[in-house]
Amino acid sequence: MADPHPARSGEREDKRSLFQKLVEFIRPGPDSTDELIDALADAEDNEVIDAESRVMLEGVLRLADMSAGDAMVAAPRMDLLDIDAPYEDMLLEVIRTAHSRFPVYQGERENIVGILLAKDLLKLQRAPQLNIRTLLRPPMFVPESKGLNDLLRSFRVNRNHLAMVVDEFGRTAGLITIEDVLEQIVGEIEDEFDIDADEGDIFALADNTWRVAGDTPLARVNESFGVALGANPDGDLDVDFDTIGGLIAHEMGHVPKRGERFSLGGLDFHVLHTKGGAVRWFKVERVDPA
Repeated sequence: MADPHPARSGEREDKRSLFQKLVEFIRPGPDSTDELIDALADAEDNEVIDAESRVMLEGVLRLADMSAGDAMVAAPRMDLLDIDAPYEDMLLEVIRTAHSRFPVYQGERENIVGILLAKDLLKLQRAPQLNIRTLLRPPMFVPESKGLNDLLRSFRVNRNHLAMVVDEFGRTAGLITIEDVLEQIVGEIEDEFDIDADEGDIFALADNTWRVAGDTPLARVNESFGVALGANPDGDLDVDFDTIGGLIAHEMGHVPKRGERFSLGGLDFHVLHTKGGAVRWFKVERVDPA
């Protein structure tokens, strides 16, 4: 059947003016991701978009070139639960790490049998007769090479928030969460660890440990714990940095990563959370100096 309005059909095909066509002929659009990122920078300079929008758009573009292996938490740094561990030990691990979901293994750490939500563990308090296996969710496995675009789509479709990453030999390489993927677009996502400084930076926990912010002044840590970290024999601070995070990084010789531990002056520092290349939160407990 003929189009009753052929002129309108032609307008739909190309509504560009002669001037627009000439501009595009002289200065064609970007042909690569790098050129598109440069175009976004120009758009910001010309105040077409703001800086935050440019960063997010660049994150979306780079997401297409990234895989699960690029954003995962490596296997040695994963926080796991042993299905055969006593309930009290599981609960202490949940408190210590403050995650909302955990891979659960049996026997060897490689043998992941399910995913446990921290809130589901509380059901055992009201019904101790429950078998913990009934609380486990099926684990989602993805290869290291899986693109983050596809992974984000899978998270949305399957309503999962965590996936186990396996290498080419089928061994556990790490884990990745939906938050890890989204942070590649929007940057670090504020969570329960991100508390305003004026709310405090040393918190006592129920298991006789403390959560200490990495930017806590060294003098305050010494006063709170009755120690003399970074001090010379006269008791004066003899270091070139003011925070506990700076001291620990100096003593370790590198910027600590999540999951690493270091003992100093009778205190054990366990890195809970990092942000922007620095430690955001430590889990601290007293240890025997010997």
